[in-house]
Amino acid sequence: MSTYKRVNYREIEPVSGGMHFLREPLASERVGVTITRCEPDWNSRPHDHTENGHEEIYVLIEGSATVVVDGEDVEMESGDAIWIPPAATRQIRNGEDESAFVLVSAPVSIEPGGSDAEWSTDGFIG
Repeated sequence: MSTYKRVNYREIEPVSGGMHFLREPLASERVGVTITRCEPDWNSRPHDHTENGHEEIYVLIEGSATVVVDGEDVEMESGDAIWIPPAATRQIRNGEDESAFVLVSAPVSIEPGGSDAEWSTDGFIG
């Protein structure tokens, strides 16, 4: 039996025009990964993750775009990454050209020793 799961995001039916959610096809329990191909002038809806406590990292892998975080425009170029805490409102606003993001989402890491730890970074502290 295999210890990994492999999918191709192009085979995952997109939501909202170009968001390929990979958590379920990969059977991930803690980490969400989304490939987002943004058509010209596409905007995501403003949202936050206060309820589920998920922090996110957006990595722009193609093109340029603006990520609005709590009302502040953050101009992104290919190769840029941005971390967004759970309570911050975020929105992607694409420009005139197509862009592509990898979006990573997970519960906020709780350091070892915390009594409410659902997910610890023990293996990463070094």
